Amino acid sequence: MPHLEPLPMDENPELEEDFALFEEILGFVPNSLLTMQRKPPVVRGFHDLTEAVMNECDEVDPGFKRMAAHFSSRAAGCQYCEAHSLIAAEIHGVSQEKIDDLWEYRTSELYTEKERVGLDFALAAGKVPNEVDEEIMTAMKEHWSDDEIVELLAAISLYGFLNRWNDTMATALEDVPREMGERVLADHHWDGGKHVNEG
Repeated sequence: MPHLEPLPMDENPELEEDFALFEEILGFVPNSLLTMQRKPPVVRGFHDLTEAVMNECDEVDPGFKRMAAHFSSRAAGCQYCEAHSLIAAEIHGVSQEKIDDLWEYRTSELYTEKERVGLDFALAAGKVPNEVDEEIMTAMKEHWSDDEIVELLAAISLYGFLNRWNDTMATALEDVPREMGERVLADHHWDGGKHVNEG
């Protein structure tokens, strides 16, 4: 049961363009934004940050940014964001086969060594306390440029905000990400947790 109910999407007509970005990213406007709209400037600020961080023209593949967001959300324990990030990854070009194999990433032939290092980085960066150390950064610098590291950490940090928001609010998980979670994550200790309203 969410701690605050989402407001209707038309509650603040001035946010229509802001919401459109998230419809493009996810295929729907998430309940997190519908809750957040109680303070429209927060939605606008989050829109601007998301647009800058998830820029399609950046060096890091936009689908991979969402995969990194998934791993950092897993480390943070936010089941809402775990499911959402996979929907976004699929929309941004990650194959269902690769998503299905994501927790075999260290051995799966679908993942490159560069991706494995990036996902290890995302897991370590998402933990509290943070577990990024010299060994992880040395591996990152062997495979990723400084600019790419900044891009990847920006995506992880963006989801860090969402992890805090959605776990604190117990944001209700929408049907599409819930189905993704049940299909892909249920065998990996995911059940939707506080984000699934069985009542």
